[in-house]
Amino acid sequence: MAKLKLQDLDLKNKKVVMRVDFNVPLNKDGSIADDTRIQESVPSIQSILKAGGSVILMSHLGRPKGADPELSLTPCAKTLSQLLGISVLMADDCVGEKVEKISRDLKPGQVMLLENLRFYPAEEKPSLDPSFAKKLATLGEIYVNDSFATAHRSHSSTTTIAQYFPGKAAAGLLMQKEIDSLSSLLNPKRPFYAIIGGAKISTKMGVLKSLISKTDGIFIGGGMAFTFFLAQNIKIGNSIHEEDQLPAATEFLKICGDKKVPYWLPKDLIIADAFRDDAKSQCILSSQGIPDGWEGMDIGPQTLEEWKKALQKAAVVFWNGPLGVFEFPHFAKGTEEVAKIISSLNEAYTVVGGGDSVSAINKSGLASSFSHLSTGGGASLEFIEHGHLPGIDALSEKN
Repeated sequence: MAKLKLQDLDLKNKKVVMRVDFNVPLNKDGSIADDTRIQESVPSIQSILKAGGSVILMSHLGRPKGADPELSLTPCAKTLSQLLGISVLMADDCVGEKVEKISRDLKPGQVMLLENLRFYPAEEKPSLDPSFAKKLATLGEIYVNDSFATAHRSHSSTTTIAQYFPGKAAAGLLMQKEIDSLSSLLNPKRPFYAIIGGAKISTKMGVLKSLISKTDGIFIGGGMAFTFFLAQNIKIGNSIHEEDQLPAATEFLKICGDKKVPYWLPKDLIIADAFRDDAKSQCILSSQGIPDGWEGMDIGPQTLEEWKKALQKAAVVFWNGPLGVFEFPHFAKGTEEVAKIISSLNEAYTVVGGGDSVSAINKSGLASSFSHLSTGGGASLEFIEHGHLPGIDALSEKN
């Protein structure tokens, strides 16, 4: 059954408690490096204000160990004030009498941001203090979840809180967009290809295995490729890898072979003699193996040519994870070129699953050439793997 949407609710004179994702990257001076996530929340907030409601926003920032002033959401309140053109009230806590008073006094058209939810351990572990979610719930009359990026977590503000709003726990506009866009990958047009990169197999093995039965081919790059090379007895020098994932990598390759699902590992590699942007580098064929003292840093030109050719017939492409050490300009070419290849597939439905991949696309100025850029890396992977997420399951069904 379809989930309740923000548009389905009467919001006039109502206080709406809304989970957003303001987990933004910060500069060393504490300023916000990229406010994209805050911008993404604006349509839902404006929709509530336009309908005559007020908004109490909840978010986390970073991984604080207790209350950490350096991870306060105050900079987010300032940025949001500028984006909305109104003053956003910043609470000095997320629960307690002072917060309750501010929320009681909130007038239609006003916005309040609670302090970092993760200052309380019960946010991530609801069982530590079941009253934490209840205290958050008492601040409003309606609950909206607009934080797809945290919907794969069973946290107090994403799942537990929803039980206090029977028939009034709804998906925000961004959440709806994510569900609609990613649902098209559950029963996609063909051919459907997936490109999976990033450093670790361990965080992506679940989705890799599920993709075998869903795709027409899988492209594997980034640091995780070296565990697959090792599983094929190809030398990887000093490259990043996960020894404990070798059995899983071997099994994955075998299942692909048995089910005749093609997979592409890098045909050639850019390797370096140190993990530095200015390290000495060279291009080698993967089949040669990487010499001791060298490590893989990026995919090479032959790989790009081979992948470009294979992707031309794609109807749907899903990409998650960088294909090299893209934070170093000298080793960013593979990731940048794959972004260009996918963006040029005019007839294909192209989805990028959050995190570093989206960051690379934004840097390249190609964002408008993609069908959907997801705000959730881990969440998008788990949604594709399972077809649902705890934070979505917790929302009210639409009557």
